[in-house]
Amino acid sequence: MRVLIADKFEQSGLDGLQSAGCEVFYQPGTKDEALVKAAADLQPDVLVVRSTAVTEPMLAAAPLKLVVRAGAGYNTIDVAAASRRGIYVSNCPGKNSVAVAELAFGLILALDRKIPDNVIALRQRKWDKTGFSKARGLFGRTLGLIGLGQIGRELVQRAHAFGMHVVAWSRSLTGESAKELGVERKNSAIEVAAGSDVVSVNIALNQQTKGLLGAEFFAAMRKNAYFINTSRAEVVDQNAMAGAIREKGLRVALDVFANEPAGGTGEFTDPIAQEIYGTHHIGASTEQAQEAIATETVRIVRTFKETGKVPNVVNLAKSTPVTCTLVVRHLDRPGVLASVLDAISLARINVQEMENIVFEGAEAAVARINLEAAPPPDLLTRLPAENSNILELSLISRC
Repeated sequence: MRVLIADKFEQSGLDGLQSAGCEVFYQPGTKDEALVKAAADLQPDVLVVRSTAVTEPMLAAAPLKLVVRAGAGYNTIDVAAASRRGIYVSNCPGKNSVAVAELAFGLILALDRKIPDNVIALRQRKWDKTGFSKARGLFGRTLGLIGLGQIGRELVQRAHAFGMHVVAWSRSLTGESAKELGVERKNSAIEVAAGSDVVSVNIALNQQTKGLLGAEFFAAMRKNAYFINTSRAEVVDQNAMAGAIREKGLRVALDVFANEPAGGTGEFTDPIAQEIYGTHHIGASTEQAQEAIATETVRIVRTFKETGKVPNVVNLAKSTPVTCTLVVRHLDRPGVLASVLDAISLARINVQEMENIVFEGAEAAVARINLEAAPPPDLLTRLPAENSNILELSLISRC
């Protein structure tokens, strides 16, 4: 199996892929037209990326079977194009959660104690103990979490260690799970904004979350509250946030920006940088996180190579136009299922999914074939009569 890696990747991961019997092409920094050419020249089966965008021309340039996002978010990959071509897209969820949570909490502390300003003043040979001694402190304050996935859960632990009360909103959060985590469940992001001294955003970017935190959200936030975003810039209306900074004294720390340079280095001209504390989209960038992601990437590729199955797939259909399941109990002989599929094909019925489970001893098996439409009634009696290896046919309605 040929694997092209187009971003910086840990040596342990390179070694792991080679140990799995893969032919590895390590070309960090390859992107745009150069990546299209590399894919065409090298003809990889698997493409591994971190922040590099994966476009349809790249997917079309090689016989790709799998794209692995060596990280959690996969918004830089044309998932729809991959799905049209039958290419798996997989990611490494949760492997950078601790790293992102550590940075988010570091930004909270930086806002509260004005740590960057302290450093700047000292480097300018200024001493201002009087000015910098004014801090609110975090003990007893309320941390509000927008999103309560693995990163949010890591933040809950750290907040509790600092003696903070935690409120949270997530589409998947129930009253029972909130109680187990020791957080107060809110019914909306707006309620979190209104009830928190500090708000941290920890949600994935998708069609439902793009622009989720807008003018109404920032209007609900408390005056002089802290706002932290280490997820994706696109989930926030930056103009509304900037207005809240000026009008409500909101103190903001960001690791993600609407206008980030495409590469690892470059000029950064977004004027929001003059109004906030910021880091350079480094939430997942710890040695621990990158080693964990490399290990998970190797596991994904190895599993695919050895079994044909892909862990953490993000682009399988959540629903299909299945109306019924044809159950075929049969002797495990060559051509049995082929005869059934030929009959289904002649009836102009599309197969959506199928599986074949073999019993101990490999003498008999049961196949389950999910169909878009029910086959003609005579098929259930005709096929067993024509093929003695078909023991029984039955139909289960899925409507």
